[in-house]
Amino acid sequence: MRQLPVCFLASVSVASAAIAQQAPPAAAPAVAAGVEDIVVTAQKRSENLQEVPIAITAITAEALKNKRVENLLGLSGLAPGLQIKTDDNAANPRIFIRGVGVNDFNPSTNSAVGIYVDGVYIASPLAQLASFYDLQQVEVLRGPQGTLYGRNTTGGAINVTTKAPSDSLAADASLDYGRFNAVNLEGGVGGPIAGDKLTARVSGLYARDDGYTLDRTSGRYGNNTNRWAIRGALRWRPTDNLTDDLKVSANQSHGGSILAYNRSILPQTPAATGADGLCAPAFYTSGQCTNVLGYANTSKNLYAGDYQFLGRDVVRLFAATNTLTYDFGPVSLVSVTGYQHAARNDQEETDANPLPIFTASYIARQNTTSQEVRLQSNGKTPLRYVLGGYFSYDDLDNRSQYDILRALRDPTPENPGGADVANSIGLFGWPLHQKTTSYAVFGQVDYDVTSRLTLTGGLRFASDHKSFHYVSEAENGTIPIFTFDESRTFKSLSGRVGIQYKATDDINLYASYNRGSKSGGFFSGQTTDPADIGPYRDEKVNAYEIGAKTQFFDNRLRANFSAFYYDYKDLQVYTTVQRGLLTVQLFTNASAARIYGGEAEFEATPFTGLDLSLGVSLLHAEYVNFVSAGTSYSGNTLPSAPKASISGTAHYEHDLPVGSFVGQLDFTYRSKVFFDTANTERLSDPRRIFVNGQVGWRLGESRYELGVFGRNIFNTTNIVDITPVPSLGFDIFSVGQPRSYGLYLRFKY
Repeated sequence: MRQLPVCFLASVSVASAAIAQQAPPAAAPAVAAGVEDIVVTAQKRSENLQEVPIAITAITAEALKNKRVENLLGLSGLAPGLQIKTDDNAANPRIFIRGVGVNDFNPSTNSAVGIYVDGVYIASPLAQLASFYDLQQVEVLRGPQGTLYGRNTTGGAINVTTKAPSDSLAADASLDYGRFNAVNLEGGVGGPIAGDKLTARVSGLYARDDGYTLDRTSGRYGNNTNRWAIRGALRWRPTDNLTDDLKVSANQSHGGSILAYNRSILPQTPAATGADGLCAPAFYTSGQCTNVLGYANTSKNLYAGDYQFLGRDVVRLFAATNTLTYDFGPVSLVSVTGYQHAARNDQEETDANPLPIFTASYIARQNTTSQEVRLQSNGKTPLRYVLGGYFSYDDLDNRSQYDILRALRDPTPENPGGADVANSIGLFGWPLHQKTTSYAVFGQVDYDVTSRLTLTGGLRFASDHKSFHYVSEAENGTIPIFTFDESRTFKSLSGRVGIQYKATDDINLYASYNRGSKSGGFFSGQTTDPADIGPYRDEKVNAYEIGAKTQFFDNRLRANFSAFYYDYKDLQVYTTVQRGLLTVQLFTNASAARIYGGEAEFEATPFTGLDLSLGVSLLHAEYVNFVSAGTSYSGNTLPSAPKASISGTAHYEHDLPVGSFVGQLDFTYRSKVFFDTANTERLSDPRRIFVNGQVGWRLGESRYELGVFGRNIFNTTNIVDITPVPSLGFDIFSVGQPRSYGLYLRFKY
């Protein structure tokens, strides 16, 4: 793969040359002014990306639109070491940065990567797949961010900034129409209401498609999209030193529940039996391997199946954010208030086969209120600081159910549900209620020892108090199994020490030590054993990093590098084991993990009109001394931690007699990944490369643009995740959209 970027860029150069030959003769390409400067807010203040001693990938609104990033899942692979997957259509993304993440999809489990929208932490996994629209920028901060961002950022943080109201009238809109009858319409308009004292902006999105997975039983399609969103933003500036930003949004997704691919794995003949007692890979679709009720999937088509019903995944979100900033001159006082409501009702055909083996009903509601107050210095003074406090209250209610082996249940007068709890047959529910109260105080100081040497120090103390009420039951509570009630406080101390040396105006070197922590808690998945609930302990990491941020050739080339080493203790790990006739979930602490690697990011503008970028990640991530339920995972690679990942983009613009040509090609590559802790070969996915592109025509003083696009142009197999259910005789494949293409139209004023 070392030559892949060269071939990729060469193909773009050939295409560009062909276009140039069709246009009238022109002067030689002008020397570019340089790579565009990017301003980030990674340290709670606006700074040039190249001056921040943190590994950051900043993705602009235009880049997000050109890559058709519709939600958090679309960011996967766009930053070095970033992998995102989900087994749901509208909720529960599982995010990994540098191999650090959590495989658990249950609602009380926090991600190891914090998601922030307009400065507010998005606690609920139900809300983290909200649509991306009308954005200003997305920043991916790699490595622990415990000092300024707080709990649950041992992997890193993703900062999402939406567009603010403008002082003059501005509007924009875009429409995509493509394969699967897909429509994506979004836009925004805003401007002054009362001069520069009061400005506003309203934006919205509507997206739908017919789905891409065929139900052979009914002839209908699933995995369809149907969602809308709206946001209102108001900026009030009554005086020169006071600014109040209010943003209110509502989102609703009521598309299809996930329709997965079923792989039958119980062998019915000696020839089909593998060394592990399950189906040998060569016989998966031979008809000689079935599930526990005898169904055999003989099709290799990942986008078709025999389903009992087409489910629906309904997610409703409401959020409000208010940021109040008072500028005292040397310092500013900043207050960030957030409220989030998330509700989900997902009726899921989990087993992906025509026999009633395993279906799920995921019903949850979560409300979060948060308040952060910061006192921070202004300007580029020798001493810069951020001091603050944080409070949040989170209320989670879950009433989910699994319906297991309904076909084997024989109701009797004594047991109308026909449940056999001892053999894991029945309708199992686990209603739970969790309340979390969090407090934190934090501070970070940067001091310029000289004009080139800067020292950084920071600390954060956090306390999470969690009260947990859990009921395990069967047949809608007619068969009680157990009740669990406990509360616990989890306290942590995180911090940062760093040194930064500006070798020249174009070379910035840094080294840092970060202590990160992820809060402990209680397991919220389905179980019939109270010992599974925990509590589990805080996850802790000591992270060491060195890096360089450089610019060359009058800023026509930007090259940033980082190398890191992580020493993890009590790593929180999600695993599955078999009990009776059911594969059950476990969430526990691994003794340790060791992670190290290196990253590089390049951006270049060799001449006006051509912008190139390339990101590379090399990673080694393995468990150390980890034994769970009698099984040793020591030496195994962490899930969703490819040893190599690469992404690249070539964007080209060229004037035409009328308007201008706009074209882009981009790709993401990752090496082999395992989807489970045990590194089971059948639960892995080989290396994949995905290529996207678009060609457009811009006219009307660049106000209008129309063109064609393609995603996953070479129709690469798009396996997002594989979930094993060996006790019931199948594996479930979650698959992303296959190749798609269409037309687009954009407008801005």
